[in-house]
Parts: sequence; structure tokens; C-alpha cells
Amino acid sequence: MEQRTDDGLSPYRTFPRSQWAALRDGAPMTLSPEEVTRVRSLHDRLDIMEVEEIYLPLSRLLSIYVAATQGLFSAQRGFLGTEDTKMPYIIGVAGSVAVGKSTTARVLQALLARWPNVPKVDLITTDGFLYPNAVLAREGLMEKKGFPESYDLPALLRFLSDVKAGRRPARAPVYSHLVYDVMPNHWVEIDRPDILIVEGLNVLQTGRLPRDGKAIPFVSDFFDFSVYIDADEDVLRGWYIERFLALRTTAFLDPKSYFHRYSGITDEEAAKTAASIWERINLVNLHENILPTRQRADLILKKSQSHRVDNVALRRL
Repeated sequence: MEQRTDDGLSPYRTFPRSQWAALRDGAPMTLSPEEVTRVRSLHDRLDIMEVEEIYLPLSRLLSIYVAATQGLFSAQRGFLGTEDTKMPYIIGVAGSVAVGKSTTARVLQALLARWPNVPKVDLITTDGFLYPNAVLAREGLMEKKGFPESYDLPALLRFLSDVKAGRRPARAPVYSHLVYDVMPNHWVEIDRPDILIVEGLNVLQTGRLPRDGKAIPFVSDFFDFSVYIDADEDVLRGWYIERFLALRTTAFLDPKSYFHRYSGITDEEAAKTAASIWERINLVNLHENILPTRQRADLILKKSQSHRVDNVALRRL
């Protein structure tokens, strides 16, 4: 997980699960088993122990980071003699398809909102900033859905800029996984949260730098903290196929589902179809666009085949 230089140095400090769990340091468990079940995605195996040993220490760490950022903001405001309002703290959550980004984002939202000062914590996914299917089809990008070029990046950057500037409300488009498309005229309003969690495949990507030195904003420029969820390729492939098979007997049964045509095929055909989609699209995206951004994250959660986080790497300050 760590990239080391020739002299063995690493920008990360890595903690085995047991050592990381001890960093909870008595932080109270604020979620019930029912709430943990609600934030868990279909194929994930999140349980109370995972929340206690992995996410409570992370919540405690984030509380320290947020407080430090607020202190720095107050100090800068005093230095400048301004009356600027406090900007939202933005957390990015990145990783491959099927790795569990949505579960991580939702459990963090639930935990952070239970801090003693009851902060307002909002969550968006970058799926809403995908171009509509009609545009992707016209541009020949349906097989590249989820790749950086399939997103309306200027719209996403404008949204994040509005959030950081405290404009109210900032609006993010809504994506439907049922119809596999952006919903026309559907928006979620983000109105000056204390914390905003942004979850997506490519949120840590930088793209090509300009030769003339002109400023080009990247999504990650707006992040105060970022998490990358990691797992081995063969594990990710297995999880993707498992999820596809599970959706065949749930969401795909809905006639409105974009993938309804797969609800009636055999298990063997479904597994082959899922493997083909993984190899043709998701694995390529992982290699070309997602995995190369892993070392840009502030924190890396490495999962095993059981969906448990085995170790945590935290970027050194």
C-alpha cells in the first residue's frame, strides 16, 4: 500500500487494525445496530465492530483536524482583519467501483453529525455530475461512463467553489442508479454545511497540467481531507460480480431499471456479463484513472476479501 523511495521513506504512517482501533480512545459509540444496517450498501458487511474499530478512530481524528482548521481560519481572519464566514470542511472519499465508497461516506456522515456540537453534515456523490446518457451516447462515451471524460467537470468545480464560498444554496444534480442516468430538473440543495462529504471514483485525479503555468483547479483542491478505500484487484472483481448477481434479484427486477434485461438470465450468464463489464470498463478505469490517485489521499483504508479494513495508512504531517 505504501510507495517508498529508494531509502525506504514513506509519506504515510501505517497502522495494523488493532493499533488503529486503540486510537478510538474511549470515543462513544453513537450509532445503533439498526442505523449501521441502514448506512450499509447491498454487498458490504459493515457491522458495529467495524464502526467501533475503524470509523470511530477516524471520526475522532477528523474532529481534531476540523478544530485545527477552524482555529487556523480564525487566526487568518484576525491577521487580515476581515469578517469572513467560516467555510465548510470538505472530505473526499475515493476508490474503485464496488469497494464500498458509499458505505464509508454514509457511516462518516452519521458519525460526524453526532459530534457534541451537532454539526450539519451533508453528502453528495459525483454521479450527479455525469453527463446525461443522451450526451454520452452522442459522444461515444457510454463505454467510458465513470471515466474522467464522462463528467461535467466545470459544473462540479462551480458547485464546490460555491460551497467553499458560502453561497446558499449550492445545487447538485441527482443521479438515479435505477434508470442509470442523471434525473432532469432534480437537485439536492447544499446550504452552508459545517462538513460536506464528496464521494466519487475520480475525485483525487489531477489531470494534465498546463505548460504555461496558468491556474487549473482540480476537484481535490477543494478538499480539506481525503480518504481512499483500497482492495486488491481480484477482490474488487469478485465483489463487483457478487453485487451484480445480488442486484439481479433486487433492483434489476424493476421494469424501469436500465439493467432490467439482465434479471431473467441465468447465474452463469450473469456472472459472465459482470466479468465482461468489469474487465472492459471498470478495471481499465481503475488502472488508468483511479489507482494512480491513491497516494494523493490523506488516509488509505485497505480492505481484505471479508470487507474488513486490515490496516490504515495516514499521511504524515
